[in-house]
Amino acid sequence: MSPTTITLLLLLFAIVMFVWERIPLALTSMIVCISLILTGVLDPAEGFAGFVNNNVILFVDMFIIGGALFRTGMASEIGGLVTRFAKTERQLVVAIMLLTGFMSGLLSNTGTAAVLIPVIIGIAAQSGFARSRLLMPIVFAAAMGGNLSLIGAPGNLIAQAELQTQGLGFSFFEYGLVGLPVLLAGTLFVATIGFRFLPDHKTFEIASSTSGNTHSDVPAWKKKASLIVLIVTILGMVFEQQIGIPLHITGAIAAIMLILMGVISETDAYKSIDANTIFLFGGILSLAAAMQKTDAGGVIAAGVLGLIGPQTPIFFIMLIIFLLAVVMTNFISNTATTALLVPIGMSISTSIGADPRAVLMAIVIGGSLAYATPIGMPANLMVLVPGGYKFKDYAKAGLPLILVSTIVSMTLLPILFPFYP
Repeated sequence: MSPTTITLLLLLFAIVMFVWERIPLALTSMIVCISLILTGVLDPAEGFAGFVNNNVILFVDMFIIGGALFRTGMASEIGGLVTRFAKTERQLVVAIMLLTGFMSGLLSNTGTAAVLIPVIIGIAAQSGFARSRLLMPIVFAAAMGGNLSLIGAPGNLIAQAELQTQGLGFSFFEYGLVGLPVLLAGTLFVATIGFRFLPDHKTFEIASSTSGNTHSDVPAWKKKASLIVLIVTILGMVFEQQIGIPLHITGAIAAIMLILMGVISETDAYKSIDANTIFLFGGILSLAAAMQKTDAGGVIAAGVLGLIGPQTPIFFIMLIIFLLAVVMTNFISNTATTALLVPIGMSISTSIGADPRAVLMAIVIGGSLAYATPIGMPANLMVLVPGGYKFKDYAKAGLPLILVSTIVSMTLLPILFPFYP
């Protein structure tokens, strides 16, 4: 069996297992990685190269920095401060979505949702608003906010890692050129027309005074230090070119400082690191390497282009790639969707002579629209039980929002990231 055939079969295996989810996504990723090594498609150094990728170090850095913000209670204080200004249910939805979106752009989108969920449950109990109408906007905004910066979501860094092999890349806030309009348009839609589609499970509401740990025993200086370090870290990343320090080194310095200062303990720092994300990211990069080495991505690209036809307008090629990512991300995790489509997108861009940045931007943005099912993002599952949701609730509220996000994205992508600049 040829290396190309083996790679394509393992790609098919990964897709099926990501959809089926009978075993953890990270385990599937590692099975693929080891299989590529055992079959000789990749040597061990090539197979495990993803685990020493700069972006893996950046993941670890941001998990620790975010962990310090969450564990000191600073994130909860930020959430409480913003939401106190909202007096009506619609105002609260807007405040929640904007807060979640902007926090997700700078921290883990899953972590942001996790820290705000208990805050919102407490606010719902005190205000009498249905928690089912407040929790779902959190996960929508977390998905959209992940596209505000390079570090907002794992998929952003997967695309960045692939582009770096070609000497290309996105700047820190470049995803935000599309991500910010999507967040603003999505927030406006949910607060107006889409408000009627939010589930209203009033019978599910129970009295609750639990709004998470108040962190009253945490010294004020630790809370302030966690916020100051985050701000300085983000500034360092924004001005990466000017100061000459790579993103992952800036993040590492910040993480080390937080531990040395005692803002977060070494044990809590380790607990803050999401090993599933690390193994999923590192393992799936081996598949990307194999697809490039064996040209399996080229085979898929040729098949897709053969179906599309050579005379298909460039806009429709972009739309097809975008919609493929949208469909996949709602039935596979958004990270896995991006990881699977990025090497295929690179092959397509090479085949048609398009700008790889434009193709990968379409994939990343499309792969973030995981609104219509409870399995598209970890945050979607986190609100399933406390919101009393059913599968159809996500589809009812999420599908119209996907349509709005698609319209905004497909208006901006051809202008800001044309296939042929």
